[in-house]
Amino acid sequence: MAVFADEAEVYEYLGGVFRIGLEDPDLVAKLQSSGVVLRITYTDPAAVITVDMPNSQLHTGAGNGPDPNIELFMSADTGNRFWLGKVILPVAMAKGDVRAKGPVSKLLTLLPMAKQLFKPYQAKLQAENRDDLLKA
Repeated sequence: MAVFADEAEVYEYLGGVFRIGLEDPDLVAKLQSSGVVLRITYTDPAAVITVDMPNSQLHTGAGNGPDPNIELFMSADTGNRFWLGKVILPVAMAKGDVRAKGPVSKLLTLLPMAKQLFKPYQAKLQAENRDDLLKA
């Protein structure tokens, strides 16, 4: 069973973690120089999030935002587990749990920065009593 009830919850939580990141000036400065426009297409439920790192913008919904140079495809459950620190992206890609298009090596260089958002994501879930998402 999917941990997210609907597309709106995916945007609230999985999109929310990017919103948290975009509030950190040091992180934003590092991401801007990456040149990465990341689109993540989730399933179960279907949702699309595009993170325009050079312009520090988050876009939700299919067809919104600039064209990506890196794309990831995964279930929303996998996305939730990633932000909980339970998914190692290169391993998930090797197993086929996550598919990628574009210069993946560039994306992998951003992983240490993504890990800075694990605790804020978990804190958001705790603050909103989302034990169902924390236990996923």
